[in-house]
This record gives sequence, structure tokens and C-alpha cells, in this order.
Amino acid sequence: MAKNKVKYLIIGNSAGGIGAAEAIRELDKRGTLAIVSDEPYPAYSRPLISEYLAERCPLEKMLFRPADFYGNNNIETFLGRKAKWLDIDEHIIELESGETISWKKLLLATGGLPIVPQIKGAEMEGVFTFTTLDDAKAIDRFLDEFPQKPLKAVVIGGGLIGVSVTEALVKRGIRVTIVEMKERLLNTILDEEASALEEENLKQFGVEIITGHTVAEVSSYSGGAVTSVTLDDSRPIPCDLVIVAIGVVPRTELVSGNRIKVNRGIVVDRYMATSSPDVYACGDAAEAYDFIYGENRLTPIWPNAYLGGRVAGFNMAGISTQYPGGTAMNSLKYFGLDVVSAGIVNPPDDGYEVLSKKDKNIYRKVVLKDGKVVGMVFGGNIEKSGIILSLMKDKVNVDGFNQALVAFDFGLVSLPEEIWRPQLEMPPSGLVSSVSIEQPEEVSLGE
Repeated sequence: MAKNKVKYLIIGNSAGGIGAAEAIRELDKRGTLAIVSDEPYPAYSRPLISEYLAERCPLEKMLFRPADFYGNNNIETFLGRKAKWLDIDEHIIELESGETISWKKLLLATGGLPIVPQIKGAEMEGVFTFTTLDDAKAIDRFLDEFPQKPLKAVVIGGGLIGVSVTEALVKRGIRVTIVEMKERLLNTILDEEASALEEENLKQFGVEIITGHTVAEVSSYSGGAVTSVTLDDSRPIPCDLVIVAIGVVPRTELVSGNRIKVNRGIVVDRYMATSSPDVYACGDAAEAYDFIYGENRLTPIWPNAYLGGRVAGFNMAGISTQYPGGTAMNSLKYFGLDVVSAGIVNPPDDGYEVLSKKDKNIYRKVVLKDGKVVGMVFGGNIEKSGIILSLMKDKVNVDGFNQALVAFDFGLVSLPEEIWRPQLEMPPSGLVSSVSIEQPEEVSLGE
């Protein structure tokens, strides 16, 4: 028999799990609620781990909610304890500690695991990943061992995680080389023009960028600390540490062998429910509805996780609530350059209309399909990007004023009055519709 019994059990203590807990407590003040996490910390903002590495940002300033959040909301916590086994028929979960918890409603907000490719020598001292606070702490401790030595780092991967850790390392005085397999940085979320802006900006801060190649081997002296990496073309790059920052994959190992449907991630419906009764999923682990593509997709970013968690929480507490859908959306500011992207930024065929304008370090691009906005990239000046996001979410037909969308003086007054007046009364992000949500400050990282 399970030692612990709760009405609501949440596996995961980040954006999705906290969103669900808050929604549950809005509707059910007394039902027993527990959160399990293999990390020992209160919920913190994962985008801020780069700030920790760069400036040793204290945990108190990284917290997603106040430290007394759990006590104030009567939430039992099992922090630093990993869930290892799930029985959906008996409604029981077992932790690695041997404890068991029985539940009536379960949310899987398990997040993602870093992708670590098969690289010879990847197990050596001085090779790190960068997705959790403990990763940032491990790199910080390593750097402290060489306070006087000018270090060199190789970052494998030029996506969000890779560029984020690069900025942190540069702020610590480390010379960084990024090795990206594709032909340009941030290739999954930016188009060629915006990627070029980012690359030029990084180079101005001394970052070396190698694209179109991979790391084949990490080398060291007699199995000790890292001394270099070798690329797939046999080119050596001397370095003292390596950061593997290729991306993340959904954590679905807990549902392996169960009847819960899994594609690339755990498949959920518009109510964030899985194929198994009483089991829900959200965040990086889940494939949820994307309102741009009109189908389920992985959209591993912070606001989507939080929104999906809240929707799941409402449904777990008995109030039928539909997920309005999220989409890929990222707001970046690396080395002082602001960039926002959302939806389809690289159209797959000629069935899309692309509008763009560029002037020095300011770039704007809007992608249309059948007269409606389905994607955008703003670089340099992103002040009015929220208006475009709202037009995307509301599926507004922009025929007749589409050229205004990329004008440098674009604003609400650029739209017809019947469109801009209702916009003044709506949430600004375009990610909130029928669900009342207090959104977190971070628009990304999602990986």
C-alpha cells in the first residue's frame, strides 16, 4: 500500500507544474496536492541559469515564485527525489527513495533531457551540459579552479542553449568557439537575415563561429582534463572545457511501457489530457496543439508550458477548460541585440507571402498565408512585435494593410480602427484567450 496519498500529484517543479498547482488551488483549496522533482530547489526560472553562471546570480533572485509558495498553498513537496516507476492502473508512482505516492489526478510536467551525441571522450572531466542550475553550478566550480588562467571553451550547438551559455562564458572572460552542425546559428527559430545579425553581433564580442561541422572527439592528457576537440574534418581546436548544448528531448521515460500515447513527446488533447484517464501532461514533455500549424507539435518554451499547466490544473480540478494553443515563440537578447520570432519564420513552399524590411541593425519580417499572419521575425527594434503576435493569435485577415506590418513606424494606429480598438482591450501577448493567466516574465528559453 502506498505510504502517501494525494488527490493531485504533479511530477515536475518548473513552469508547467507551478501553473497547474496555481490553477488547482484557485478552484480547490483543500484537496491534497504534492509536487515531485528530482531537483532539490524551489521552482526557479531556467532562463536565468545563464545569469547565475555569468554573475553568480543568487537563487533567491532566480525563484519563479517566493520560497514560501508551497507552504502558503498547502503543497507537499518531494524535492530532490526522482520518480522512477509509474503504475497508471493502480494510480501509484514510486520514487527512487523507495517511497510511493498514490494519486487521483496526475500531471506529467517532466520537461526535457539534454541531447548528448555519441562523441568520443564526452565523459571526460571538463565536459558539461547546460539545462539546469546544477549544470551552471558545475561549470562555475570548474572555472574557479583556474582563476588566473585565460580559458578557452568549445560550445557544441548554436541554438538557444548554446548562444545563452556562450554569452555567460564571455562575461566570465572565457574565449568561446561555437561549433554548429547546420549552416547558421539559431537556425530553427530565425531566418537567414536574423541569424546573420546574431552571428555578426557575437563575432564583435570575440566569439568564433564554425558552422557546417560537428565535434568528433574530445581529447585530454592521459584521461584527465580536456585539452582539445577534433572536428569531423580532423581540425583540432584547443580548449579547456566543452559545453554540449545541442538541445533537449522530451522526458518520456516514466511512461515507457504504459498505455500512454507517445509520439515525439507525450500526446495530449486540447484539455492537456493524455490517452490514459486521469493523467495529464504539459510543457517540454508534451505534444500539444499549435494554433499556427493546426496540429499537435513540440513547442518547448516557457509560456506554453505555464499556459498548458494552468489548463491541465483547471481540468484536474473539475473545470473543463480548453487549451487555446501555443506556437514557437522566442524573445532573445544576447550581447545587447533584441530579436523576437514566432510561428513559421522559414516558409516551406511558395504558398506563403513574405514581407520584409531591413535597415542596418533593424530587421522586420512577416510571413502570411491566405491573408493571415503565420510567422514573424523582428530584430534590433522589437517594440511593436506584440501587436503582430496578437494578429497571429486572432487570425486577423491583414489584406489591405499588410505592408504596414513591416514599416519602421508601425504601431496600432497603422491598423484599421475596427482592429486596433479591440486590441487595446485585449491581453498583449496573444497567448491568452479564454484562460486567465498571470504569465511569467520570460518569453523563452525553451529548447
